[in-house]
Amino acid sequence: MLVSYQWLADYIDLSDVTPEEVAEYLTRGGVEVDRLHRYHNGIEGVVVGEVLETSPHPEAEKLTVCQVDVGENTNQIICGANNVTKGQKVVVALPGTILPGEKNITETTIRGETSAGMICALDELGFSERMLAKSEQDKIVELPNDTVPGSDALEILGLNDVIMELDLTPNRPDCLNMLGVAYELSALLDRPIHLPENEHGVIRKNAADHITVEVTNGEDVPYYGAKVIDEVTVAPSPLWLQTRLMAAGIRPINNIVDITNYVLLEYGQPLHAFDYDRFGSDQIVTRRAKQNETIRTLDGQERTLFEQDVLITNGEEPVAMAGVMGGAFSEVQSNTRTVLLETAQFDALRVRQTSKEHGLRSEASQRFEKGLDFERIPEAAERAATLMEQITGGVVLKGTVESGELPAFEQEVYLNLGRLNVRLGTELGVYEVETILIRLGLEVTDIGEEWRVRIPSRRMDITIEEDLIEEVARLYGYDHIPTTLPTGARSAGALTDEQKRRRKIRRYLESTGMQEAITYSLTSAQKADEFLINDHDQGIRVLMPMSEEREVLRRSLIPHLLDATLHNLNRQLANVALFEVGTVFFPTADENKQPEERLHIGGTLSGQWYHYAWNGEEVPVDFYVVKGIVEGMLQQAGKEQKAKFRARKRDGMHPGRTADVIMDGEVVGFLGQLHPAIQEERGLAPTFVFELNAATVFTVNNEELRYQPLPRFPSIRRDMAVVADANIAAAEIESVISEAAGKWLEDIHLFDVYEGENIEEGKKSLAYSLLFLNRERTLKDEEIANIHEDIVAALKTRLGATLRH
Repeated sequence: MLVSYQWLADYIDLSDVTPEEVAEYLTRGGVEVDRLHRYHNGIEGVVVGEVLETSPHPEAEKLTVCQVDVGENTNQIICGANNVTKGQKVVVALPGTILPGEKNITETTIRGETSAGMICALDELGFSERMLAKSEQDKIVELPNDTVPGSDALEILGLNDVIMELDLTPNRPDCLNMLGVAYELSALLDRPIHLPENEHGVIRKNAADHITVEVTNGEDVPYYGAKVIDEVTVAPSPLWLQTRLMAAGIRPINNIVDITNYVLLEYGQPLHAFDYDRFGSDQIVTRRAKQNETIRTLDGQERTLFEQDVLITNGEEPVAMAGVMGGAFSEVQSNTRTVLLETAQFDALRVRQTSKEHGLRSEASQRFEKGLDFERIPEAAERAATLMEQITGGVVLKGTVESGELPAFEQEVYLNLGRLNVRLGTELGVYEVETILIRLGLEVTDIGEEWRVRIPSRRMDITIEEDLIEEVARLYGYDHIPTTLPTGARSAGALTDEQKRRRKIRRYLESTGMQEAITYSLTSAQKADEFLINDHDQGIRVLMPMSEEREVLRRSLIPHLLDATLHNLNRQLANVALFEVGTVFFPTADENKQPEERLHIGGTLSGQWYHYAWNGEEVPVDFYVVKGIVEGMLQQAGKEQKAKFRARKRDGMHPGRTADVIMDGEVVGFLGQLHPAIQEERGLAPTFVFELNAATVFTVNNEELRYQPLPRFPSIRRDMAVVADANIAAAEIESVISEAAGKWLEDIHLFDVYEGENIEEGKKSLAYSLLFLNRERTLKDEEIANIHEDIVAALKTRLGATLRH
């Protein structure tokens, strides 16, 4: 909502309150002013001028030489507008003025003739061209004849105004109009409000003799009223009306339409003006739309209506979509002489549905959707009739033709002083609270220990005692409510174990160069069955899914991470490394209980792992990059010694580049490359993934830390090459060596794998480096030789492996 400071001053005395102070009062009172707009922006030297003489420029056909009285002097000004004539009062920018757009006005010579200033159009003074009426575009401004040459033109045009941009919450539709904001400011400043005078003359003709109103769908149209204004003259609106509309972001059209928009902004009541002679009949009938019925709206579009749309018709054809937009064939035009003025209340849900279905969101529909002030509907019609009489020269026919009844709003709320002070932590007295309630325009009745408060229809948001307590707090001032510290036992805040784990995981993965992604917890039935760590029952379906893509709770993070990877690849981001730390969901044995949530860590990597710019070397992501990342996470958790990697074939994964992560005999995750067919199907480059059950891997390690001194005795290193079947995993061989070596084995490291010449077909050679250490004495060669023999025997017995000679 855009609120003009000068317009607001029509209703409340702001002579000693600046726009900045008004904005501060409103914001502190709960109606936030987002920003202030100053149209003039410091412009000086723009005055009223009177054109005394005009003559064609001797060297240019499209230019006019004007002699302009600017107050103390008469300046010669060259003007290119085609509507400049002798006797006009115009807007003149004197030499030295800097107009919007950094346009500096100087005394200059144009084709041999001196020009001391510029006669201005509205767009040159800061008005957006899209806000100007078509009749005013590319034309100089014509000021009223009673303006004085040399006086401040910006003041006359309303350009010295300040516009306040309100950021309203949905519960305050009462401030979607000037009077609503004026009521709010009146309460905050404790000053009286001056309402507009709606007194107009009427002729003896009755409006009921010219039009009838029939509402066939009372639930959609609780009230409909029509007034008739005859003998109007359609013309451009006076400047004051145009500038006020433009300041509110509405483009002027003509005086009739502009008056309806003005009253909309002033009262918050949408109105619509029909050309009576083009209406097509002498009856107004409201109804629902018929199947495949059409209407050409004011924007020139032919629209096919839906059966739930509410229409205004002439008994046969639709002439308006109720509360949203009028029809084209009955619109007010330049030769309109009689206006049929609509004022009504429409069902908020129907208006919103029609607005949404047709993509027509307007100032009128916005207000109908949020709810109208019932008591203000007839007043708005009388206000519009008054302005049409004053501005267009029209005469108002007697009475308003009505159908339906305006609902009686008799909302009463009880307020207890004791409960108010307890909730606010204040010690307010009876007089203070009553004064605040009266300032808000509420009717207050003292009934002993509490008040009965009658709520006006403009404040339908006040329905319970807590609403009134909030109103008292706003006007009393939040700054005046005492500050108190909490009492009772205090404890320092700290992260939970779960939060610590999540933070530790994120920091580690970010340190590897990966970026965190957050994906949907809801997925499709197909994706819910993909890339599971372990087999589970079927996924959990939601009762009312948004779509088929969001109907099942996810059981793996990888499917949506792959979607995110593809999204990046499609935007020329070839190197993608994403991770997510999130929950997955599994059913419980008891159907009445909520699903089990487990914290998982997932990741996808594609493209280059790193790139050396100086020599052009590129290292692509491979299995060992992903395995290194996972091993680093296990090290962060202190579980690197407990975890084992074992090759395994999985659905959707490369058969030779996939491994499970095993702890205590349980599969807690997996890593590897997507199957080439899956990569091609999804449109991905070679992509590697991993997923771990974080709840298992990152359990809090409560074991007591133990330290031991550095060894005082030397260690002994021995290398051995083992020949085994090619299908035996290196980890399995390493496990046998570790068990057979006993307690003195300090470290084991695989440093070479060989297949080929001098190795039997179907076999492979694996070379290990073994480090032995006894922390209590020096080991002897004989002891190591015995251990070596035990290892060889265990390999032979359990795996059929031998030493390579």
